[in-house]
Amino acid sequence: MHFHEDDRAQRFCDIFPVQGAQIMASRIRSPGHIVAWHLHHEKTDWWCCLQGSFKVGLVDMLDGDGNEVQWEYLSDHNPQTLVIPPYTAHGYTALEPNSIMLYYMDKEYDESDELRLPVGHFNEEWQIPNK
Repeated sequence: MHFHEDDRAQRFCDIFPVQGAQIMASRIRSPGHIVAWHLHHEKTDWWCCLQGSFKVGLVDMLDGDGNEVQWEYLSDHNPQTLVIPPYTAHGYTALEPNSIMLYYMDKEYDESDELRLPVGHFNEEWQIPNK
């Protein structure tokens, strides 16, 4: 297992030795930091919130118009697994301090399989609207 820590998060990488795949967990220290955008050409991700909550943005770059952000909310109060297929731009922000996301990726990290886009690329709104 590898451990990486910076001012944004603690990351536990390669938690279990899975041949050809990766399992990671990230604990986000404080809400508001946006981790977006990137997509994969081949890799599929599975995400699950273990603690706290996340706002997740998804954009279908293959079949969609490539501009409409679909929002999902992951929370430890409503456990679910979110599948992120290839050619889906994705990103997230934690909504609570010390939120933890578990990731399973069906392929090991490969820089050539990843395309990064800047926050704001889709004119998206990451803030939670008041109601």
